[in-house]
Amino acid sequence: MISLIQRVSEARVVVDGQAVGQIGPGLLVLACAERGDTEAVADRLLQKILKLRIFSDEAGKMNRSVQDLDGQGRHGGLLIVSQFTLAADCSGGNRPSFTQAAAPDEGRRLYEHLVQQARRLHPEVATGIFAADMKVHLVNDGPITIPLRMV
Repeated sequence: MISLIQRVSEARVVVDGQAVGQIGPGLLVLACAERGDTEAVADRLLQKILKLRIFSDEAGKMNRSVQDLDGQGRHGGLLIVSQFTLAADCSGGNRPSFTQAAAPDEGRRLYEHLVQQARRLHPEVATGIFAADMKVHLVNDGPITIPLRMV
C-alpha cells in the first residue's frame, strides 16, 4: 500500500458540496491499495502511521505521534482518504498509467479494512467516500508531508 501522510492543523473532505469527513489537528492520510496488497500490509501501514513521530514535543523536536499529539494524552485526528492516483506510473509518457493500483473492488475492500482497523485503534477517524469526486481541503502544518509504502 502507498500512502501520503500530511500533518495538518485541520482538514476536511467535501462531496457534492457537503463535508463528509473533517478533523482538527492530526494527519491527513491519502491511501492507495496496489495489486497484491493484503490486509496484513494495510495493518502494517496503519501501525506505522499511528506511531510515526512527526508532532513536536516541548523542545520543538518531532518526538510525538498522532496518538500523543501534545504529550498530555490528547490524540490527533486521522482523516483517511482513498486515492488510487498514488499508484501512477508516468515513466511511459505523459499520461499516467494506473495498472499497479488494485482493482476497484479489491481497493475498496482494503481501504475499508484500513478504516475499520483505524477506528478500532484510534479514537478520532474520519473518511472520504471511496471512488467519489472529492474535494480535499487542508492546512498542512509545517509543512510536513511524508510518503509511505508498505509491501
